[in-house]
Amino acid sequence: MTSSHRFTAASPVYTYQRIVEQIEEAILSGEFPVGSQLPSERELMVQFGVSRPTVREALRVLQSMGLLEPRPGTRGGPVVLAPSADTLGRSFRTMLGTATLGLAELVQFRIVLDGSASELAAIRHDAEQLGRMRDAIERMREAAERDAPDFAEADLSFHERIWEASGNRILSLSGQAVAGALRELLQRDAERSGGDPAVKRDSARIDGGLFAAIERRDAAEAGRIARGAIADRFAPMLDDAERATLERFLGRDATP
Repeated sequence: MTSSHRFTAASPVYTYQRIVEQIEEAILSGEFPVGSQLPSERELMVQFGVSRPTVREALRVLQSMGLLEPRPGTRGGPVVLAPSADTLGRSFRTMLGTATLGLAELVQFRIVLDGSASELAAIRHDAEQLGRMRDAIERMREAAERDAPDFAEADLSFHERIWEASGNRILSLSGQAVAGALRELLQRDAERSGGDPAVKRDSARIDGGLFAAIERRDAAEAGRIARGAIADRFAPMLDDAERATLERFLGRDATP
């Protein structure tokens, strides 16, 4: 089923961008909800008053933004997608790779995000969510003792369960996106260092303490542990000034 929404003819200057803007606005306004289809390419050509290549370029941009997915062989246009952490994650990774976004900024954001999510999870979690966190912690401990390569997956799974238990979808999406960008850095660092098993065991121990705080609904302690764990994990990758900033941010700077 398609919407009766009508698009207006686009300006000849940067035409495909104007088309992108109109379709994006229609999606965000709810004219085209998640799962619905846009009009066919032919219909869009008529409504916008442009050529097929111009329509296709606009749709390509919208697909790269993670807003649309083509459905070859079906009547109508591409399907509107739900928000995805993958799209946001690609943006973070691109910004890191081009030095548009500094690692320190991304780490600071992850500290804020994980701290807040852990506090909310301590307040909001239910028994089922707690059980999934417990399972992930057990997998982390087992993988750490065996120095297994699936430790990173178990670690990420534990934090995903926390983001989920926070009850905040923005935190969950952002957490997955930032974790994906930072995980690549951790993997490269582990390859260079040989992946010290002691680091994995220590990480499992710290996350075990975080789980215990969440389980007893100690939001303040859960937030403190989560923020400190992220800071300590990435501090070695930062320069002296950035590490000093993190220490002050966390209130651990003893300098008067």
